[in-house]
Amino acid sequence: MARITGIARSTIIRGLAEITAGSVDNPAAAVPAARVRRAGGGRKKLTRTDPTLLAHLQELVAAATRGDPQAPLLWTSRSLRNLAAALQAMGHRISHHAVADLLRELNYSLQSNRKTREGTHNPDRDAQFVYINAKVAAALAAGEPAVSVDTKKKELVGDFKNAGRELRPKGEPEPVRVHDFKIPELGRASPYGVYDIAGNTGWVSVGIDHDTASFAVHAIRRWWQTMGSQRYSNARSLLITADCGGSNGARVRLWKRELQGLADELGLTITVCHLPPGTSKWNKIEHKLFSFITQNWRGKPLVSYQTIVQLIAATTTRTGLNVKAEIDNGTYPSGIKVTDAEMAALNISPHEFHGEWNYTIAPTASVM
Repeated sequence: MARITGIARSTIIRGLAEITAGSVDNPAAAVPAARVRRAGGGRKKLTRTDPTLLAHLQELVAAATRGDPQAPLLWTSRSLRNLAAALQAMGHRISHHAVADLLRELNYSLQSNRKTREGTHNPDRDAQFVYINAKVAAALAAGEPAVSVDTKKKELVGDFKNAGRELRPKGEPEPVRVHDFKIPELGRASPYGVYDIAGNTGWVSVGIDHDTASFAVHAIRRWWQTMGSQRYSNARSLLITADCGGSNGARVRLWKRELQGLADELGLTITVCHLPPGTSKWNKIEHKLFSFITQNWRGKPLVSYQTIVQLIAATTTRTGLNVKAEIDNGTYPSGIKVTDAEMAALNISPHEFHGEWNYTIAPTASVM
């Protein structure tokens, strides 16, 4: 048995003695059928042989604990090996594996940060979301177009690393630049998107110049010319939902002036509803269009503007998302000032509820 099992002969002899003693002299001392040793046998827990171990471990992680101490699950930013080394310096005999077991007993685990704190927000934030939803629902019910607009994250153009992975022959990753310094002759791409909520379609203008309100409104114009006018041939109005900042911000005068020009050109009454400040992640275009574009070009260096346009246009989903894109070669200088006289000439009507966020721009009488 010793040769077969590798167990020492002395251990086997002691085991036989225990079985014999339990079955003959003291039947109650016999090992139960469901166990491999008598109750109380085996190595004792470290917390029993080292009474101060648990207290010292709790002291070490207390300073590094994040979150509410009363929560059922706590976590620490200190590594297991560092904790084990600190305990060993206190005179405890323990490995990092044992530290992990003890932390699990204490309901600790290693976790990353989670973005949950939004900071201060307007008290009418939720009411504004209700207002936007009602406006969108009304537009869709009337068969009028409702779109969500925004600028996607600007991208360096060139052979730069792009997050994510793609299938390639093993051991042949595509080489890219070590440092992300802009290539002057290529610059950055500014993708501005328009997402048609009812049609589940998207348009993206890939700008090569500044991301200004003029660029944003021209992207909306191109969406209407290439996609919107075909689907909504009898439209009389256009509803735009947008973030509260950026090139289409609620306080950007140029945005409103350019929208007035678009309303005059298309003969549409344009209503804009801005998401409350600090809530851009709830913009529908972010999770209905931009997220899928990011997935589609993951791991692919954006080596040229044409590559960016092709990857955007190739974006699809199982729910039928259809996307079109083009390069906008126009120039859009920054720093353009809109005078008070120009603002006074706008045919703009603020809504009763938060007119700074919700307003309607109608075509001027001279072009109607």
